[in-house]
Amino acid sequence: MKRWGDLSQDAADQLSAASVLDHADMAVVVTDRFSNLLYWNPFAEKLFGRPAKSARDSSVLSLGIMEKDHPQAIELAKHVLKGGVWEGTFDVRRGDGTIVYVRAQAVPLRHPSGSVTGIVITAREALRSNEREKDRFGLLERIGERLAGSLYVEETLKRVAEMLVPQFADHCFIELMEGDRLIRRVSQHVQGWAPPPGTWKPVGAEIRYPSGHYADAALRRQETILVDDFASNSFPAPTEGSARLCGEVGMNSAIVAPLSVRGETLGLMYLGLSNLTERRSPHYDAFDRDFVGAIATRVALAIDNALLFEEERHTAESFQKHLLPRALPQLDGLQIAVRYYPAAPLASHGQGIQTQVGGDWYDVIPLSAGRVGIVIGDVEGRGAKAAAIMGQLRAALRAFAQDDKSPADILARLDEWTRIIATPERDDSGTEVSVPPIVTCQYLVYDAWSRQLSFANAGHAPPLLLADGQCVELDIEEVGQPLGVRAKGMHADLVYKEETRTLPPGAALLLYTDGLVDRRPTRHGKMPTDAETLGVLCEKLAKMTDAEVERIADVATVAVPGEIDDDMAILVVRSSDNELDVEERTFPAQPIMVGEARRMASEAFADWNVPEERAELACLLVSEVVTNVVLHASTATVPRRDLVVEGPPLPFEDSWDVPGFEDEAVGDKEFTLRLRRGGESVWVEVFDQDLRLPRIRSAGENDEGGRGLYLVDQLAKRWGSRPTREGKAVWFEIPTRGR
Repeated sequence: MKRWGDLSQDAADQLSAASVLDHADMAVVVTDRFSNLLYWNPFAEKLFGRPAKSARDSSVLSLGIMEKDHPQAIELAKHVLKGGVWEGTFDVRRGDGTIVYVRAQAVPLRHPSGSVTGIVITAREALRSNEREKDRFGLLERIGERLAGSLYVEETLKRVAEMLVPQFADHCFIELMEGDRLIRRVSQHVQGWAPPPGTWKPVGAEIRYPSGHYADAALRRQETILVDDFASNSFPAPTEGSARLCGEVGMNSAIVAPLSVRGETLGLMYLGLSNLTERRSPHYDAFDRDFVGAIATRVALAIDNALLFEEERHTAESFQKHLLPRALPQLDGLQIAVRYYPAAPLASHGQGIQTQVGGDWYDVIPLSAGRVGIVIGDVEGRGAKAAAIMGQLRAALRAFAQDDKSPADILARLDEWTRIIATPERDDSGTEVSVPPIVTCQYLVYDAWSRQLSFANAGHAPPLLLADGQCVELDIEEVGQPLGVRAKGMHADLVYKEETRTLPPGAALLLYTDGLVDRRPTRHGKMPTDAETLGVLCEKLAKMTDAEVERIADVATVAVPGEIDDDMAILVVRSSDNELDVEERTFPAQPIMVGEARRMASEAFADWNVPEERAELACLLVSEVVTNVVLHASTATVPRRDLVVEGPPLPFEDSWDVPGFEDEAVGDKEFTLRLRRGGESVWVEVFDQDLRLPRIRSAGENDEGGRGLYLVDQLAKRWGSRPTREGKAVWFEIPTRGR
């Protein structure tokens, strides 16, 4: 008889290292010094959900360790190769897409000489061994980290389901309260299986658990309920189909935990084990109940944070949305597309998690005679304060723009307004100090008939010009200082300069705020320079010069890779390929020219197929405006009179001479009549050398004049006047399709 420990040859063969590792109920992975896989046993294939690979053809990271844990894996290698022992938990995504928590221990692989030649890693599924209590705290910490990384309800719920199925459950339901109703928001099951229709309620359905159901008890008693074995327990089912399906899948055990935070019940989390998977134990126990209860506490807190954040974000975005233009006007000779995106949430600005809504804005402002004001601006900072300042500046700029002054004048006035709205602060001595917000802004005025673009810049990034397959920055010679930072004693007129360019037919301009090119650092900490991001943007936009403005805006939004670090506003405009109809003629400022001006207008409107009724109305108002110009063009000694039109309008061929005008000396004064046709309206402009802007007077009952501009105000859709370099321009708009 052999002594204890003496083995036969067959038994000795079965105790070889390879044979033992093949039967081990634990994953064993061996790597070299460079983390290349040398060996893994069959259980490792099962745990990581990946087939065996030949040696040295992949690294340890190919086991499915999730990207966020790659730094931890690198730290493991460094520590063990120095002779230490490492122990910790990894999140692993299996080949089928499911996520498991893996508890791993790593020790050095030593040569007989004592040198470290590699790493031996033993691993097992967390909470599936005799060391569950030891695993519990590490897992709760990692679950908390994963949940804290989400600020959106749907994403949070998705992460919860990924964490629990299939590692802790075959089935996971999460139901949230909406008012007094319980609505199913998650229905997650083991890979490749879904409940048939008419059995378990789908996502979005209202859930009603009957009285006596364990889920109803968990909700009423606000405690985690364990059903260790359905075979020895009986509960009423929500529906007949639900009860039938539980029998078909072999439902063995369940845990239901209420989701409560700050005394408020948010909903329920349901976990179940069935015969759909093979497990060491198909039943939950008291340890599992306590652990799921601890998870539910963290899940409830994460859901509550997400709900609060989404409410705050919705409020801020609604605030921002209502501060920006609700709808863009339809403009002749100009296509427009706009985009606004708040930055993604970020908790690294010293003020906690922010909604990232800020002070970026854009605007499109209809001006006189079909001209349009185009605005892009950015208030420094984030949050409601920046958005509130933006709203005040946008409203002020729209009001200033109605004066039809030059872009430089508009920015000068806006700079003064920026100082006025500054919130006073106290310095160390207690003295109030006004600190204006810093604002970059660019204001442009575009005339589609002449294609002339006038603009002034207050420290803002130049627009990008897209034409002929190229994308370049618009050449700007004078870039003024941002609004609110002008030095004392320096007048704004010296800071902001007006420039003029002519846009080529079909050219596009892209105006943007710095959120378009600013990106957050990558995971490796690399941050691209402004020149690099602008180069990437221009490279992609150069291929889109002939695309529609909406397509250009979409491409620009995603052209620069990475997550935006600031809110972002984009405005794209494109000039028309076709010339717009315009007629212009200069007349001597003489009474006899009133009839000539009206005749010119009548002929132009007839050529443009303007409806007769609208053409007659426009010609009447041409006579009124031109008559006022002729009257006020006379010498100062001649009484100022308005032409009074009594009775029906005179025929076009009749003279509009007024008795007594022949003797008035008008010198060599001139006026210019300009007529423009758009898609929905015609515009009339009358230019003269008089600097005085007209105003509506209240004519007395017996006054001969004073009613000309009143008629214009009543009959035109819009009218106004603006100063020019030589004098002024009076204009009005007549719609050609309805009032």
